Amino acid sequence: MSKTTLLDYRHSRRKRDESADSAPLEPGYWRRKTLTQMNEREWESLCDRCSKCCVISIEDADSGTLYLTDVSCKLFDTKSCGCSDYANRKQYVPDCVKLTPKNVPKLDWLPRTCAYRLVSEGKDLFWWHPLISDDPETVHTSNASVRDKTRPEGRLQMAGLIKRITRWPEPMERPPAKARRARRGRR
Repeated sequence: MSKTTLLDYRHSRRKRDESADSAPLEPGYWRRKTLTQMNEREWESLCDRCSKCCVISIEDADSGTLYLTDVSCKLFDTKSCGCSDYANRKQYVPDCVKLTPKNVPKLDWLPRTCAYRLVSEGKDLFWWHPLISDDPETVHTSNASVRDKTRPEGRLQMAGLIKRITRWPEPMERPPAKARRARRGRR
């Protein structure tokens, strides 16, 4: 069985450009391009794999306040920090939201650290984003991801979800000293 990645050409409406999708990513492309200008590979590489968008949130109907829980979508694999069936997720979770350049600015539930949200707002990525750090593990070591921190939704009803409201820790502002020294040694 092959591993499904976020890069799923079969279900994308994004314009195909085989040469751009197979070319190496240009350093800093997210600083020069808008979300709509990105090819499929650039778009998918922008995701830092924190998976906070897979965590169930509850909105207070009166105030509009969003409360995050430590409960994740039923397809979320907490060990790998990703969807266990990304290509077919809409079939099993019809309310799963596919991020697009058009809807990203409207999705107030996206975490403030989400790369799509940051680029949409004209901001740069954080140090722990794999496109900056060259290491897909930094999103986890920085405390920016939900890896190994959630439980699947199962049959929880609203009362059970309310009991699971949690305050997620803020990601580290700077890399740990050990990581900074290692990175300097590679230059």
